[in-house]
Amino acid sequence: MLAGNEKKYVLDCLDTNWISSRGAYIEKFETAFAKFCGVKHAVSCTNGTTALHLALVALNVGPGDEVIVPTLTFVATANAVRYCGARPVFVDAEPRTWNMDPALVEAKITPRTKGIIVVHLYGHPVDMDRIMEIARRHGLFVLEDAAEAHGAVYKGQVVGSIGDVGTFSFFGNKVLSTGEGGMVVTNDEQLAQTVQVLKEQGMDQNRRYWYPVIGYNYRMTNIAAAIGLAQVEKAQWHIQRRLEIAAWYREQLEPIPGLMMQVEEEWARHVYQFFTVVLGQDIPVSREQIIAHLLEHGIEGRPVVYPMHTLPPYADPALDGEFPVAGMIASRGINLPTWAGLTRADARRVCGALLEAIGTATLFDPPSNSVAIDSTVGTS
Repeated sequence: MLAGNEKKYVLDCLDTNWISSRGAYIEKFETAFAKFCGVKHAVSCTNGTTALHLALVALNVGPGDEVIVPTLTFVATANAVRYCGARPVFVDAEPRTWNMDPALVEAKITPRTKGIIVVHLYGHPVDMDRIMEIARRHGLFVLEDAAEAHGAVYKGQVVGSIGDVGTFSFFGNKVLSTGEGGMVVTNDEQLAQTVQVLKEQGMDQNRRYWYPVIGYNYRMTNIAAAIGLAQVEKAQWHIQRRLEIAAWYREQLEPIPGLMMQVEEEWARHVYQFFTVVLGQDIPVSREQIIAHLLEHGIEGRPVVYPMHTLPPYADPALDGEFPVAGMIASRGINLPTWAGLTRADARRVCGALLEAIGTATLFDPPSNSVAIDSTVGTS
């Protein structure tokens, strides 16, 4: 949702003709986002996937390496590992927060393991102390994929600042958005410098048009950075809106038998990129029937992502049955509309249609002239 200085800053880009990957807003956005995350360095790029790729290349991930990845994540997390010629090794989710289960990580470590990617799924932090302890004991890097978790907090630390490096996406459905865009954050100056060189086609920062390494064209535009700066200026407002929306959903849905939601641990601040419900086995209707019913009422519900181990590029029949928690969440989970412009009346109408679909209540019948509610209306 564009609720701050976005238009003012974009018009400034147009008025000054600085619209491409050079311009003052690049550095302003990077500086503001580094401060927001509590890190020393932030390097902007084109999207969250390229942020992951840049970070992995800077960490020297290459052919023959293995990287531990949650199976319950968006496909970009695993794809970025493959871009480097390495192999993603999948770990099941734990049933409370749906994040990678730290208790299962150590069994996946082999002599080829180079590092661990954690994903703060839907905005809830991973149990980072346990992950970091395992990584340090085995000499592995930790990359935080925080694409869905801008401003989420683990024991007082903003996610992205805890591991060796963090990556973010600014796609339209994220807590903060530039339409498309990404960021790599770290306290490691050398790693930040390497990422900066790699995103600029490998150009030496002190010798224009000299390319000592092969890099990529992963530069963010000044216009996108201008929008990003305005978003960071109102970051706490965006987060607070999502917390309010989640509270409205919980108020109406937590009492309903058979509906499961992410548990918000006492050590965490969840930022709710999506508010998600999982249908218990005792609910007699399918996820697809419920999504269709919501759509009939002008409401978009989305299924939870397919686990990585089920997708054709990563499928392995030998792994069948190894990921029961992720399988259950993915097959029965529904993402409900979650964006900063949602009103309490909107949330009530979504819940009413959901409960009607599962046969729990007809109390919340929406009026026939209700407008559609899209999961990604606006930009967040």
